[in-house]
Amino acid sequence: MSSIGKLMKQAARIQRQMEDVQTQLASRTVEATSGGGAVKVVAKCDGTLASIKIDPQAANPSDITLLEDLVISAANNALNQAKEISNAEMGKVTSGLNLPGLA
Repeated sequence: MSSIGKLMKQAARIQRQMEDVQTQLASRTVEATSGGGAVKVVAKCDGTLASIKIDPQAANPSDITLLEDLVISAANNALNQAKEISNAEMGKVTSGLNLPGLA
């Protein structure tokens, strides 16, 4: 088999593996909190948010700006964790390859 043929088969295999990993990542979640647990965010490892929970005691109408900051902090933390997991899992699929656009 020619080198091109082998490369095409390898690329197809990697594509299938990447699709499998992406499916798994869509169901995997991470959780982050801020404000001592006042705000909890659950993110999926596909880069989407699954849920946001706010302790009712943290919802002081006179300090809504602090609550908004806590939500942003927890959401960013959860999304960063999810991105790290996603990058690590996708890196396993493409490890050892020097193909442009896949590393």
